[in-house]
Amino acid sequence: MDRMFDNLAKTEFISIFVGNPKLQKQDYWHTHVDYEISLHTNSMCFRKKASTVRRRYREFVWLRRCLQQNALIIEIPKLPSWNPFFSIRNVEQIRQRMKGLQEFLENVLHTPLFLSDSRVHLFLQSGLSVKKMQRCAFGKTRYTVAEAIQRFDGGCIATLDEDKESCDSDCESTFSSGFGLSVDSAIHGSSILSFESSDKDGELCTCDLIACKIIL
Repeated sequence: MDRMFDNLAKTEFISIFVGNPKLQKQDYWHTHVDYEISLHTNSMCFRKKASTVRRRYREFVWLRRCLQQNALIIEIPKLPSWNPFFSIRNVEQIRQRMKGLQEFLENVLHTPLFLSDSRVHLFLQSGLSVKKMQRCAFGKTRYTVAEAIQRFDGGCIATLDEDKESCDSDCESTFSSGFGLSVDSAIHGSSILSFESSDKDGELCTCDLIACKIIL
């Protein structure tokens, strides 16, 4: 029996990749950078074997706090430190942050206790906002954690029936007026940066360049 579990552990894998940073415009003056998280696995711990979501630094901070509350005797993986001078035009800062976020997730996924936390799975495979992840994890939505994950497909989430209280309090608009800028052009030395309109449902369109102040 022990040999069977050893063989299973050897063949099971969880691969995580953080990359493709984009500049998302919240309003006329405020923007933030988010990152694509790609997960591939054959682990029985995950309902989906391949998924892609986008998360910002602030959401990583939320996840770490959640883990800290539930694992008081276990050392929590560290995140790259917050930098008040973080700049979308600083390629090295972007690379270092992506590397740190990926290392954080790799350490989380290699800790069995953390894999039992439903918020980890929602963070990696649902695309829900922090408020909705929190409500869903505590059973305060009509949809389950499994349903939230199953209905999310590469940046597009099917309509999930909310309970009335949830709809009144924290429902998000299906479409936003945010703008997303792929950082790849900056990293590869392009002199022209193209903005894209981006919502949570993943629709994109080209828009004019607008000067913005970056926040995290």
